Amino acid sequence: MTTTRFAPSPTGYLHIGNLRTALMNYLIARKAGGTFILRIDDTDPERSKEEYVDAIKQDMEWLGLHWDRVERQSDRLDRYAAAADKLREIGRFYEAFETPTELDLKRKKQLNMGKPPVYDRAALALSDEEKAALRAERGQGVWRFKLDHERIEWTDGIIGDVSIDAASVSDPVLIRGDGQVLYTIASVVDDTEMGVTDVVRGSDHVTNTATQIQIIEALGGTAPRFAHHSLLTGPQGEALSKRLGTLALRDLRAGGMEPMAILSLLARLGSSDPIELRTDMESLIEGFDVGRFGTAPTKFDVADLAPLTSRYLQTLSVEAVKADLDAAGVPADQQEAFWSVIRENIDTRADIATWWALCRNGAEPVIEDEDKDFVAEAMTLLPEGPFDDGTWSAWTGAVKAATGRKGRGLFMPLRLALTGQRHGPDMGSLMPLLQVVKARA
Repeated sequence: MTTTRFAPSPTGYLHIGNLRTALMNYLIARKAGGTFILRIDDTDPERSKEEYVDAIKQDMEWLGLHWDRVERQSDRLDRYAAAADKLREIGRFYEAFETPTELDLKRKKQLNMGKPPVYDRAALALSDEEKAALRAERGQGVWRFKLDHERIEWTDGIIGDVSIDAASVSDPVLIRGDGQVLYTIASVVDDTEMGVTDVVRGSDHVTNTATQIQIIEALGGTAPRFAHHSLLTGPQGEALSKRLGTLALRDLRAGGMEPMAILSLLARLGSSDPIELRTDMESLIEGFDVGRFGTAPTKFDVADLAPLTSRYLQTLSVEAVKADLDAAGVPADQQEAFWSVIRENIDTRADIATWWALCRNGAEPVIEDEDKDFVAEAMTLLPEGPFDDGTWSAWTGAVKAATGRKGRGLFMPLRLALTGQRHGPDMGSLMPLLQVVKARA
């Protein structure tokens, strides 16, 4: 069975970058009728916060990305310890004691000599007495996985054939000196024991994937299928990480963006398929193919979500927005007529309340200086309410006959006088909904 996972760290809010990873893994699992695991990477007790765990779940539920089960890495520390013990037993795990400063000096020396800045494995030459002395002086060391210096190869679901020389990579640190288990080994153990078959993540993990494949094989497991998607940039190609504060899912939600607009964009962005609005999750799942994504950096512009959101709202029935209509105070017997008139003139759900307030309370008229006399005369010709479908046509006809104005010079000043806005629904349809016309005063 196909099994995928999304493994966020609860150190902040879900943002558009890691949502893209979550979505791809979710769609792969659902298309195959498999299992999607939400795995909370909370092995860092200092940075992990329960409020972020709750926020991640809330954001994913809002988006409709429902998981089959939740796993927490903090509950599985015994499994990571067992894996570490096995690596020690087979001679693939060793303790190292260099300080960050010492490691930095080594890297600089290697670079100056034209060599790759790879850890030199000096710790392997330490005797037991030397290790004991270093522990007494510096505390516990870090634990590194000893890579086999051979080529690590796999066929990536997006990149294609990948081949990395393990000799060009430093032996990865899997456990810190304070005992904290790091992502690399925790992910390997989880993927193996949870039967994860497919892993989609960012292209910045390619080297990490190479080392993980060796760790998986050392522990007797089988590597899942990997696919590394391109990284998102800003609209000008700038690093998206600098703007993540404005791209948290809760900020997009507060800004009125719709879940299906966000998902429709991310499910195609960076692929060879055109971006198309999908109105339901089933069609999104059916149309997804990870193999159609490219490797080039992918530009993301939050402004692209606005038209998708507007178009999505236009597809909704009055029943689908009933809660919003109720919250805005639209009477039940007027909701269908109101929604049919305004639905193509809203950008977000918040506009529903704005348009109803205009209908109920009237608008502050906008009257240009050159139109003051014209509007004043026109208002004397406006019939008493309530208005009907023929009011706008009859009124503008009477005003045209009285003033000689026509076209935009006739209609725009009257629209501004009644609604305070240059754009909006067809005035003939809107007039029956207007309960107060402030411009009359």
